[in-house]
Amino acid sequence: MSFEIDVTLRRGDAVVGVAFAAQERAVALVGPSGVGKTSVLDMIAGLLRPDRGHVRVNGRTLVDREAGANIPPHRRRAGYVFQDARLFAHLSVRRNLLYGAVSAAKLQPIAESLDIAHLLDRWPRALSGGEVRRVAIGRALLSDPDFLLLDEPLSSLDATRRAEAMRLIERVRDETALPLLLVTHDMAEAERLCERVVRM
Repeated sequence: MSFEIDVTLRRGDAVVGVAFAAQERAVALVGPSGVGKTSVLDMIAGLLRPDRGHVRVNGRTLVDREAGANIPPHRRRAGYVFQDARLFAHLSVRRNLLYGAVSAAKLQPIAESLDIAHLLDRWPRALSGGEVRRVAIGRALLSDPDFLLLDEPLSSLDATRRAEAMRLIERVRDETALPLLLVTHDMAEAERLCERVVRM
């Protein structure tokens, strides 16, 4: 089973929660802004701790509040692509990609696969929105993750860059065989990219 998620978390006056079990490898979490989709990703990655419940990915328990289990974020082996990419402005594309990389040996193959090999010596400020997304995905893949978390990876892109990014995610989905959880508010995007859609 790819994802088994059953978590709740109180945030101020609101309670964020979701429960689903998915055997499909590519799963989309869909819902309007503010419903807590990113908070769910953060609980899976270990950046937030749920008040109750559990997270299992490929049968591995990452957190189980009732059993007292909680693997720290750096040991969860999540490749997390944040909505705002979070590239380091003071590092070149090459050094951004290698930040947290398990092995530099995979840099060139991944850069070529994502069509960013020609950008390695550039600075993040010189990249387009689509190029920034590709670098962020490359950095996640170079961490040698067990699974991928993508938070609104197509937001703020124009139509052309959005189509390019969609094709890129399809390629990553098909070529890496990693379990993938995508957060989006766009149902068409979710249905194209994922085998299972979970509504929040």
